[in-house]
Amino acid sequence: MSSGISEAEGETTQAEAIASMEAALYAAGRPLDSEQLAKAAGTTSQRKAVAIAREIANAVNGTLHAVEVVEYPGPRFAMQLKTKYTQVARRFATRPLLTKAALRTLSFIAFFQPISASELALRRSSAVYQHLKELEDMDFIASERQGRSKAYRTTPRFSEYFGLSTDVQTLKKQLGGKNLAL
Repeated sequence: MSSGISEAEGETTQAEAIASMEAALYAAGRPLDSEQLAKAAGTTSQRKAVAIAREIANAVNGTLHAVEVVEYPGPRFAMQLKTKYTQVARRFATRPLLTKAALRTLSFIAFFQPISASELALRRSSAVYQHLKELEDMDFIASERQGRSKAYRTTPRFSEYFGLSTDVQTLKKQLGGKNLAL
């Protein structure tokens, strides 16, 4: 029982663990850490979960052309669409992850971080307060107290999701090259 999966359940459990982890990676839409992967696979062993995730990555990356499983430091794994196919996928997506207004608020935060909620409201509108809640719920931004107000900045999840640098100066250069209408 050192593998974390009961030996009495045998190969079916291994196949179910793989299938459950594939489902979790597919549905998450974000990188999952070894603890989350272990939970999805129904095992207590994070090492076994990472081994299964790598097995899935090899299978997916060796078979599928537009989808990949990426391993991030931590280790964390994400199933995602390859960048070169995002334009094709967008044409068929049913609804965007964020509204254009929330995405614009997010771009302001990314470019001007750290930025206070009051400054965001002055530059955008009072609707940013709803955007801030939505963006925090998605773990794209985080806040820290600065006196009586909060300052907002992007998170590593934001950088991973949008394929941008976690270094703020590099991130700003990347955004500057995108011709954003801020």
